[in-house]
Amino acid sequence: MKILLVGSGGVGDSIAKIAARRTFYEVIVVTDYSLASAEETVAWIASKHGAETARRFLADRIDASDPASVEEVARRHGITHVMNAVEPKFVPSVFAGALAAGANYLDMAMSLSEPHPSNPNSETGVKLGDDQFAQAADWETSGTLALVGMGVEPGLSDVFARYAADHLFSEIDELGVRDGANLIVRDESGEEIFAPSFSIWTTIEECLNPPVIWEKERGWYTTAPFSEPEVFDFPDGIGPVECVNVEHEEVLLMPRWVDAKRATFKYGLGNEFIAILKTLHQLGLDKTAPVTVRSASGPVSVAPRDVVAAGLPNPATLGPRMTGKTCAGLWVTGTGVDGSPREVYLYHVADNEWTMREYESQCVVWQTALNPVIALELLALGMWGGVGVLGPEAFDALPFLELMALPVEEGGYGQAWGLEDRAV
Repeated sequence: MKILLVGSGGVGDSIAKIAARRTFYEVIVVTDYSLASAEETVAWIASKHGAETARRFLADRIDASDPASVEEVARRHGITHVMNAVEPKFVPSVFAGALAAGANYLDMAMSLSEPHPSNPNSETGVKLGDDQFAQAADWETSGTLALVGMGVEPGLSDVFARYAADHLFSEIDELGVRDGANLIVRDESGEEIFAPSFSIWTTIEECLNPPVIWEKERGWYTTAPFSEPEVFDFPDGIGPVECVNVEHEEVLLMPRWVDAKRATFKYGLGNEFIAILKTLHQLGLDKTAPVTVRSASGPVSVAPRDVVAAGLPNPATLGPRMTGKTCAGLWVTGTGVDGSPREVYLYHVADNEWTMREYESQCVVWQTALNPVIALELLALGMWGGVGVLGPEAFDALPFLELMALPVEEGGYGQAWGLEDRAV
C-alpha cells in the first residue's frame, strides 16, 4: 500500500504521526500546498521514530484544488490509496484526482450540500455526499474504492451503527450521534478564551446549514440550526452537555446501509459558541463567496469565512493550552436481540493530556485522525474491501473495533471504546 496524504494540517499531521507506529504500508507521501508544512510533519516523525521509520515517509507539494495536481502527484509516486485530509471544499477536486489516477480514496468529510434547501429530497436539493454517490458507477467501473466519511464523526459512529445493527439490536428505533466535550482553552495568562478545537471553516459550514434528520416514513428533511436542544450525559467525567441539531454526514450515510426508523446528529456546542456563530452569520462573515477589500497593496478578493479562519488560532496549535476530554459516540434505541427494549451509548473518549503526551496532537484532531488509519490498515490486510462509493456502514464493524481496542503490545491500537447500557 502506497498512501498519498493530502493535507498536513492538524488532522493530516496526526494521521502521519499515528501511522508512524504501524507497518502495514510501504510509503506515505505527506503533501500540502505548503511544502514546508509537509516537511515539518516528516521531520517530526524522523525526530521521534528515527531514520528507519522516516524512510517510509516523503514530503511533496500538492494543490488540492486542482484534480490534475492530485492525479500527477499520485501517479508520480505510484499511489494506491489517496487519503483526503483537507477541508471539505476540496473534496470534489481530490476525489476526481484520485479517480483519474486509478487510486483508491478515503475522506473524513463528504462533498458539501448545496444550496442548503429546506427540503433536501426536492429535485433542486443537493445533500452532503450526493456529488460523490452520483459517481459510484465510475468507481465501480474502474475497480477502485472510495470510502467516504471515515473520520470519527462521520466514521467511528457509523462503525458503531453497523455493530449495533448486527450484534445488539433486532430492531432500531433511532441512531442518534451525540458528541460532547469539556475542553477549555486558555491564553498565556491562564484566561479562558474562544478558540475552536476544529477547523472553523468546517464548523461554520456544519452549524449554520439547516440540520438534516432522517425518518423511515418521511425520508430526509431539514430543521432550523441549533434546534431541539437536549441535555445528554457523557461518560468518563465529561457529564451533562446540552446538544443541538447540526448538519452532518452520518444522517446521510447510516440509512443507506443500516435499517432504522430515525437518524439524527446532535453536538454539544455551548451557548457562547452558538451566539458567536449566529453573529458571524448576521454580519455575513460566514460567506464563502469572495468580496473585494482594501489592502496596503491595493484591492484584493477574499472570502469572509477565510478571514475568520485566519484570525483565529490554528486548531492544531491549541494542544498545549487545552485541557479536558472529547467524546464521540452513538446513542441507539430499539429492541434488543432478546426482544426487550434496549438503549445503549457506544463511544470513544480522547483525553487531551494523553494525546499531547503521546503524539503532540490535540485530542480533537487526533481522535479524527485515528479512524482512517485503522480503516487503511484493514484495507491493507484485506479484512475490508470493495469497489464503488461506500460508507463505513458497508463493512463488518467487528474487525475495526477489535483492532482498535487490541493492546499495542498485541499488535492493535490500544484504544478502548465503551458501551453503556442506559435505562429504558
